[in-house]
Amino acid sequence: MRARSAIIAIALACTASSAFGQNAPPTITVNGEATISVPPDVAQIDSGVTTEAKTAREASDANNKAMNGVLLSLKNAGIAEKDIQTSRLSLSPQSAASRNANAPFQIVGYRASNRVTVTIRDITKVAETIDVLVGSGANEISGISFLVSKASKLLDEARVEAIGDARRKAEIYARAAEVSVGVPLSISEESTPGPIPYRKMAAGVSAAAPVAQGEETLRVTVSVSYELKSKAQ
Repeated sequence: MRARSAIIAIALACTASSAFGQNAPPTITVNGEATISVPPDVAQIDSGVTTEAKTAREASDANNKAMNGVLLSLKNAGIAEKDIQTSRLSLSPQSAASRNANAPFQIVGYRASNRVTVTIRDITKVAETIDVLVGSGANEISGISFLVSKASKLLDEARVEAIGDARRKAEIYARAAEVSVGVPLSISEESTPGPIPYRKMAAGVSAAAPVAQGEETLRVTVSVSYELKSKAQ
């Protein structure tokens, strides 16, 4: 589905008719926009295992054992190794208030955490993959991102449409001013934001919850300055 939406602001710079003989040509600057809405075809799940124990070694060993079980389950579920990437490792002491006034805090244990980003290339298997993660011992599932794998190609198509949109608007203003549109003198593109996480999920979430990927909207906005010519030219 493709749609073009109106610009918020249009800057129009046009000198009086007597200026058409001067060295600096009069110009018109407009914004052109194009949007393409497509269903995402790739999902990424941020998940992991957090364990606590009295000693750093015990917390680390327990975490490694639990995480190995999660990784093995993901591989058995058909997730390729290249689609499982470690995103964070941490081992930190846990402290509590002490009765000793000279030592207000004391270490009472350690927390180990290992997080991975799982890429799912079959969007229909998102809920199934969450079920595998939870069932194999992952106790943290903090977010899902839905992505469009061929976004660059689709954005290139949108860029062509955005230029056409800018030209159309420039010609409307030029006709109203009784001049004609010449060649573009400058073209600039506004930056496009990256993918936004779909939602946050608490630890222990069940895959029974429905997961709806919806659509991603790819948008391109360009600013184009055109030369203006008198109708006699």
